[in-house]
Amino acid sequence: MIGEAPEPVLATLVARPDLAPLVADWLWQAFWRQEGASLEHVRALVAESISGCEIPQCFVLLVDGVPVGTASLIAQDLDSRPELTPWLASVFVTPEWRRRGYAARLVAAVEGAARAASVSTLWLYTSTAEPIYARAGWRTVERFDHLGHDTALMRRDLASG
Repeated sequence: MIGEAPEPVLATLVARPDLAPLVADWLWQAFWRQEGASLEHVRALVAESISGCEIPQCFVLLVDGVPVGTASLIAQDLDSRPELTPWLASVFVTPEWRRRGYAARLVAAVEGAARAASVSTLWLYTSTAEPIYARAGWRTVERFDHLGHDTALMRRDLASG
């Protein structure tokens, strides 16, 4: 229909390895640079998602062929909690594409991949989006300081939907 926005398409980095440098740049700018990590370090982490394994997996959302966001399923995301695995991580949507439900689509893709890998519990931490995740069925189980920010450790029990 004329005037309708194109339907977003999900891709994995396995299917679109050409997007890995862009994803690495997004994640470095949004999350890793402030922690002092190098772009090369982030590129290496993103490259692990091209292995074709169940974990890690990186998803990219494209609108009319343009990459607009990403989210990942990874084994470990919080050094202080190595016993917790796996994690929803690196949820990012470019500023001009926010507030359209794209992050929710990316989170759903990661949750689906986790279910397909027989994961019963998924973890995340956030200092900025706790209410959004809570509305989506995530539960805060702990609070802690991370880089000077009040941060919520959250879990999603996938067996319950």
